[in-house]
Amino acid sequence: TLKSPPHSLTPPPAAGDRLLQVRIPLSPRGLLCGSFPSLTNHPLRLSHSTLPLARPADRFRRHCPSFDGSTPWTMTAQAKKRGAVENGDGSMGASLASSIANNEDVGPIVRHAFESGKPETLLNSLNNIVKKKEVEIEEICRTHYEEFILAVDELRRVLVDADELKGTLSGENQLLQEVASALLLKLDELLELYAINKNVKEALATLKICVRVTSLCRICNRDIAEGKYHSAMKTLDLIEKDYLQNIPLTLLKKVIQKQIPMIKLYIEKKVCSEFNEWLVYIRRIAKEIGQAAMGQASLACQKDEGMRARQREAEDCSRIGFDEHAYALDLEFMDEEEILEFDLAPLYRAHHIHMLLGLGEKFKEYYYNNRLMQLNLDMQISTSQPFVESYQPLLVQVAGFFIVEDRVLRTADGLLSETQVESMWETANSKITVILEEQFSQMNAAKHHLLVKDHVNLLGAAMKKYGYQPTSLIQVLDKSRDKYLGLLLSDCRKQMRDIFSKDSYERMVIKKENEYEMNVAAFQLEPADKAPDLPYVAPFSSSVPSACRIVRSFIEDSVSYLSYGGSMNFYDLVKSYLDKFLIEVLNDGFLNLVHGGSLEFPQMVQIAGNISILEQSCDMFLWHAAQLCGIPRRLLEKPHSGLTARAVLKASGNAAYNASISLVNSKIDEFMMMLPSINWTVEEVPEHANDYMNEVIIYLHAVVSSGQHILPRDALYKVVSGALSHISDSIVTVLLSDRVKRFNANAVAGIDIDLKLLEGFADDTFRSTGLSDLRMETSFKDCLLEVRQLINLLLSNQPESFANPVIREKNYGSLDHKKVAIICDKFKDAPDSLFGSLSSRNTVQNARKKSLDVLKRRLKDFS
Repeated sequence: TLKSPPHSLTPPPAAGDRLLQVRIPLSPRGLLCGSFPSLTNHPLRLSHSTLPLARPADRFRRHCPSFDGSTPWTMTAQAKKRGAVENGDGSMGASLASSIANNEDVGPIVRHAFESGKPETLLNSLNNIVKKKEVEIEEICRTHYEEFILAVDELRRVLVDADELKGTLSGENQLLQEVASALLLKLDELLELYAINKNVKEALATLKICVRVTSLCRICNRDIAEGKYHSAMKTLDLIEKDYLQNIPLTLLKKVIQKQIPMIKLYIEKKVCSEFNEWLVYIRRIAKEIGQAAMGQASLACQKDEGMRARQREAEDCSRIGFDEHAYALDLEFMDEEEILEFDLAPLYRAHHIHMLLGLGEKFKEYYYNNRLMQLNLDMQISTSQPFVESYQPLLVQVAGFFIVEDRVLRTADGLLSETQVESMWETANSKITVILEEQFSQMNAAKHHLLVKDHVNLLGAAMKKYGYQPTSLIQVLDKSRDKYLGLLLSDCRKQMRDIFSKDSYERMVIKKENEYEMNVAAFQLEPADKAPDLPYVAPFSSSVPSACRIVRSFIEDSVSYLSYGGSMNFYDLVKSYLDKFLIEVLNDGFLNLVHGGSLEFPQMVQIAGNISILEQSCDMFLWHAAQLCGIPRRLLEKPHSGLTARAVLKASGNAAYNASISLVNSKIDEFMMMLPSINWTVEEVPEHANDYMNEVIIYLHAVVSSGQHILPRDALYKVVSGALSHISDSIVTVLLSDRVKRFNANAVAGIDIDLKLLEGFADDTFRSTGLSDLRMETSFKDCLLEVRQLINLLLSNQPESFANPVIREKNYGSLDHKKVAIICDKFKDAPDSLFGSLSSRNTVQNARKKSLDVLKRRLKDFS
């Protein structure tokens, strides 16, 4: 029986305290080992009922009255004192004990002990601390021995519980084995059923494939029997690609593999037989096709005037959203178009079947060779009858042949290439050209020439509708074209000369609405949506609508002749001759007027305006020609599709503008002739501008007024800016010339007044004409920059600042130092008056004179 120590046991752990499990080997030196030798070398487990994780300070206060509370291992004051006496060095022992208790670094104490030569003292202190700790540990064990006993009892109870748990688990495992054995037998049966189900599914899939293949074979046989070769080929392709490799029955697979090539060969033979029959049919029907096409072309020629009117009406509709090709549709020909229908189904079928058979290229070559042989047969003329009687069937057969080829090219999915069709067309062109040249050389009757020419013309018209260009055929018919057009140009030149000579070159005034429609709206000289107020003052003179009328008459006459007896692709010819007419007739007439030397500025401005309007009308002329030739607008919008004459007329307009500038500058020179005659050494500053400048301003106002409503704004800008630059140059030139020997500051002030007046005109004109909206880099006032900077320099109080590069670049950048040097040599201040020396002005003049003298010296050095 164990007895409790005199002090009380440890209280039970509080709720929430953590458990501390400790394995403590009991040393033979301990108190417990001496009291209970049977527990030696046995680890103790301290459970929650024996040793809770409480605060060490509290537990030691309850069980160790000598504990001071600072740390669990701190010795009491009495023990410390005794240790210090025993060691002979209490200070070091206390410091060492304090550092160990506080978990501090004892390195400095150890280092100090060795440095001071007292390692024995340190060792003694450490030994004393170890002894004290052992005593404390024994005290703790002595205090908690009952808790250790309780922990051992708890451990034994846990072992008993573990044995019980082991027995329970063994029973549960045996029960699980008994239940699982029955379930495993059921699982084996289920897996066997899954295997049977898989085999049944595979058998069903095999049967489905065989049934599907045999069904497709039956469908293929039925299609072949009914002549549906395309459907049969689709079925064969489906069998080959999707089913043949997946047929599970080897015998069935071999039979199908053997029959497929035989079926394809059979289909190929049947299709080739139908195609050969079609070749015979299409050659026979080609004659009817050609006759219908050329009949339509003949009817179109007979109704040419009405057709042109409908074309223009349709083109007007196209501008507001209709198709640009709509004007080519003639409702009267709708019934006749049905004649051109022919059957191409056998050709399509044969081509498609050969494509499915992988023989597409072979069939293309076969078709091309057969059609080429037919073309050669069609172009053989009979020698037993005259050409006049046999040329019509020849041309009709050729027309029908190429209409068929055009349809094949567009609809047969690559059966023919454009290169092949073009090659056949070139072959036919060359052979017919040789025939025509030979027969024309043998013909003696003019009516025969005309008959053949008409039919060749009709052939070209019919072929052009389908995109063929009969260039070599037309060359045979072009011999009489140049002479006709030469005569037409000669007549138009005479008419143009007459209207130029009768024009007064004043703005045209239109008082009646029908006159506006006839002279303006008919030639699109003003926007169509603009409703003018009558009387209407046009920006052009009377020669402009008359010239437009002559140009349109020339275009219509050229198209009329070429559409009958010239090239079928006559738009390019009309365009080239229109260019020739505008350059050699219209433009040359204007140049003769410009360089004639008998016109005043208003007339020259009006001529420049007329040229500008006609230059803008070139697009209208070109569109009118294209409309008459049946050319869609989209072709005119391509690059380089305009008239060369437009650039030529623009150059002539620039020449007229330059002539206008020359006229203005010449007139200004007349006024500037008065500039050298003014008093350059005037005694007082003038109060008003000089007379020459008043005349110049009045004339410039007239120039702007007459040109503002006629000239474009950029041309008006050139005229006015040129005039202002000329005035600036004239003033500088006069100051540089020998006509001005000497001038003073008062004269310069007078020029400054003139210049300010001119600058005011420049600013007002630049704003009032709307030129400021164009954001020009140079305004009218900037044209006077040189003379303005010169006047500012001469009136400056420090003219020597001109020698400073920075100031010269900023304020006098337009001045040339050589000109400034010449002008400054002539610049002399006015002589002082009788009482000039008494005034303050004398001081300013002397300072400016000194500064000017410095500038003169520096300019000489700079030169």
